[in-house]
Amino acid sequence: MRLGNRSPDRGGRPAASALVDALREREATLATAESLTGGRLAALVTEVPGASAVYVGGVVSYATALKVALLDVPEDLVERYGVVSPECAGAMARGVRGLTGATYGLSTTGVAGPDEQEGKPVGTVYVGVAGPDGESALALELVGDRAAIQERTCREALDALLGTVRGNLRREEPGLG
Repeated sequence: MRLGNRSPDRGGRPAASALVDALREREATLATAESLTGGRLAALVTEVPGASAVYVGGVVSYATALKVALLDVPEDLVERYGVVSPECAGAMARGVRGLTGATYGLSTTGVAGPDEQEGKPVGTVYVGVAGPDGESALALELVGDRAAIQERTCREALDALLGTVRGNLRREEPGLG
């Protein structure tokens, strides 16, 4: 999916607020594992009043060694697929969920630029979501400068988890849908 940049909404505040509300309604918690977003995702979530009811914490694992040591990303996965991969995004989300005991783990990994990484072009991004019903990874091809790619990654990550959480709410409440 190749995505351009829409008009800025301050990096995803509306999505973060909606996510915090949905997590609170579900009595669920969130932890983040960030690489290319460098803590921006956690900052967006914690800007929302009441986020402490659902956000347990996060790990900024810019270096591959930290992904392996802190998030339990298997070394053989890194060797086989690289850190800019859906496999790594899923492992990061699963790892932060396990580390923190959160209901959901949300991760970001990719190339914000200015140079390619692992042979992948700038704008190649993966978002991982891990929760009680399994895990998934969203592949993005973003355009723009470094800041725009990081901002859009945060928005897409929040939207991805919000869709998952809302989907779980619908499955649990009879008569919806």
